[in-house]
Amino acid sequence: MKLLEDLEFRGLVYQVTDREGLAQRLQEAPLALYCGFDPTADSLHVGSLLPILVLRRFQLAGHPPIAVVGGGTGLIGDPGGKANERTLNSDDVVAEWTGKLKAQLEPFLDFGGTHAARIVNNYDWLGSLKAIELLREVGKHFPVPYMLAKDSVASRLESGISFTEFSYMILQAYDFFKLNQSLDCQLQIGGSDQWGNITAGADLIRRTAGRKVYGLTFPLVTKADGAKFGKTESGTVWLDPAKTTPYQFYQFWINADDQSVVRYLKYFTFLGREEILALEQTTRTQPEKREAQRRLAEEVTTLVHGAVATRRAEKISRALFYGEVGALAADEIEEGFGDVPSHVLAGDEAALVDLLVAAGICSSKRQAREDLGKGAIYLNGERCAGTETILRRADGLHGKYHLIRRGKIKYYLIR
Repeated sequence: MKLLEDLEFRGLVYQVTDREGLAQRLQEAPLALYCGFDPTADSLHVGSLLPILVLRRFQLAGHPPIAVVGGGTGLIGDPGGKANERTLNSDDVVAEWTGKLKAQLEPFLDFGGTHAARIVNNYDWLGSLKAIELLREVGKHFPVPYMLAKDSVASRLESGISFTEFSYMILQAYDFFKLNQSLDCQLQIGGSDQWGNITAGADLIRRTAGRKVYGLTFPLVTKADGAKFGKTESGTVWLDPAKTTPYQFYQFWINADDQSVVRYLKYFTFLGREEILALEQTTRTQPEKREAQRRLAEEVTTLVHGAVATRRAEKISRALFYGEVGALAADEIEEGFGDVPSHVLAGDEAALVDLLVAAGICSSKRQAREDLGKGAIYLNGERCAGTETILRRADGLHGKYHLIRRGKIKYYLIR
């Protein structure tokens, strides 16, 4: 399937400056394209994954991708999608985060062969740009009414926008201009909130160099209820395994709702059209199987963390579902239960009724006894009904853990 048609099947074409012109240009010869990633944190998150994978799709189709890490623009702050002014980070922090983002981007792209990818830092040209040069050579091509009409600026006029963030559009446009000059980059991609910045860059190149370039955006990813994608009760879902474990990452995808799962399969996997349509049919006719969710979780976790981490996440997930927690290694327990409420057992043993109250699992001893009597308490995967049960350190999993489950899904870790 032609690249643009595949992107449209996947719902990844939201806006494009010249659809027919871009389609023709993609067929003629390799087309260098870029996407920017500002270091606003020390890790990319699942929202960043979509543009990374779009770069990968272009590369697989024979077009060399350029990932621009915004060591320069990250010092300024993009007003797009933000109701208020961003907090400016120090030079050292932005430089450190820039390095971490570059390392995270590398595994997704191929840096060898005829369509080799590049990762560049826009601080390399923005850091040495003089104010007078910027105003004379670039700023004069940006009429103020033109800038005010862009969504990223217009949406902030009531709440307030500083000249610093107002100027962000010019800097991103200058990025496109520099990449077009030095690397013959002719396409910029990004989320739909970047449309104003992308078209500003295309206009700058047309006005200064008389060259035609292209812009393409994809939809911002949301959940079925319109909630922000990548946010959970425990926070943002990061690509860094030290911030979001592979098991937590796997769970994020396997918990996708039926209304969103097929869309996510199109966005975040490289599965073919036929398999995606088959999974869509199964979701519609047999949603209880959750085959699409399992396939999604397997594919994306493997893509980001590797096959070994995926098998480990699946093992933890099965153990929790079937209550076979005794089969988990100590580090798997730490990974699978790192974000559940925990309590430290001070001595070598404790009455279970007392512990249920002390750990905040039950509100009172009376409630604890009732829950035990009803069979609502599970200890290390086994139902526990004895109100006189003594919890001993030595009887714990690997001699240092007890897992208590109240009801069907509420877990607590006793260390």
